[in-house]
Amino acid sequence: MTSATSPAAARPVDGDPATSTIDVPEGPAASLTPGDLMSPRQRLRLVLVLGSLIAVGPLTIDMYLPALPSIVADFHTTSAAVQLTLTGTLAGLALGQLLIGPLSDAIGRRTPLIAGVALHVVASLLCAVAPNIAVLGALRVVQGLGVAAASVVATAVVRDLFSGAAFARLLSRLLLVMGAAPILAPTLGGALLRWTDWRGVFVALAVLGALLIVVAALGLRETLPPQRRRSGGVVATLVVYGTLLRDRTFVGLVLVAGLAMAALFAYVAGSSFVLQDQYGLDEQQFGLAFGAGAVGLIAATQFNVRLLRRHSPQRILVAALGVGTGAGLVLLAFAATGLGGLPGLLVSLWVVLAAAGLAMPNAPALALSRHGEAAGTASALLGAVQFGVGALAAPLVGVLGTGAVAMAVVVAGGMVAAMAVLLVVVRPSRLADLAPTAVVVAAH
Repeated sequence: MTSATSPAAARPVDGDPATSTIDVPEGPAASLTPGDLMSPRQRLRLVLVLGSLIAVGPLTIDMYLPALPSIVADFHTTSAAVQLTLTGTLAGLALGQLLIGPLSDAIGRRTPLIAGVALHVVASLLCAVAPNIAVLGALRVVQGLGVAAASVVATAVVRDLFSGAAFARLLSRLLLVMGAAPILAPTLGGALLRWTDWRGVFVALAVLGALLIVVAALGLRETLPPQRRRSGGVVATLVVYGTLLRDRTFVGLVLVAGLAMAALFAYVAGSSFVLQDQYGLDEQQFGLAFGAGAVGLIAATQFNVRLLRRHSPQRILVAALGVGTGAGLVLLAFAATGLGGLPGLLVSLWVVLAAAGLAMPNAPALALSRHGEAAGTASALLGAVQFGVGALAAPLVGVLGTGAVAMAVVVAGGMVAAMAVLLVVVRPSRLADLAPTAVVVAAH
């Protein structure tokens, strides 16, 4: 097991700790992490650059949600078949992270990042001319493969520079930037649909990807120096994955993060049909309702930063899953009985999203604090499980139906399962050794 502070600290070169290649310092500075050497302005720049890169994932997932009913009509297919295009994106994200994470540990962060976003641009353009639902689904898998690079590399860069509770704090800041994506995506998609069809949404995603390639090329330098890179090819990669999978606490925390993500993606997969077909909202109203939920998610991630000044990530995670489990069960009751109507359904959903916003920065931070020596591979496994479980949750909503009850069953099930894994597999008594306490956080 690697402690949260085990990675050697780094000294920046070229005067920019946020974006320069990192070297190992000597003397008293060896007790510092690279993030300790960064000024507030440099941290802000890092958040903006990495946040914009991470945001392309939620945009790719969410921006076409208002158009799902239109795609059903255009291809003369079923809602379940169209939901599989969402599953394809999540599956591509999961597989792509498993491949790109170890690659970034071996050759550095920048090259896989830029190549992956370029693949996303090409796939987006091809989605815009897809002739049928099968081709669209396959291309959405390729889209997910490409966008996985942005997600896993950005997380690994943060782990290169920070650890423990400081990692959780910066991840919360990143989620603030990234959180604009789920707020804007359905709204932007709905606005685009006023003057174009669903194909225009994919053209917009291609343009965004091209802009992000420029951002990555100009705004992010290498954070993994050659002396810290891993070599050994496929065999070494499998050995590292084996080491990670034998760590019960790491696996449990990864599953907790994945099940919380499953609850979120069940909402993503089912909300457009529930809110538009069952409750009669139009595309623009749906975008506003969906964005309101994202506001709650973002508010929770930023409240997490304040909480970390007084409480440990472990304590916040346990409390968040407790609240999320309770809210999920209330949501299921409202959906099954019709009590509360649309307001009751939305409020309980928003509480679940807020709980997920507290859980999602802390579970990964605690998990990755154990394996800083293989941040890219560990981040890849974490992301693969998150999006892989999400990929299972999306079609499960479609199989159960397109109504509120089906969505609520999967949302509540994800939160209940996350709490069960935390209690049975991770065990709260083991969490105390994983990360610095709030006193350490407050000192930064």
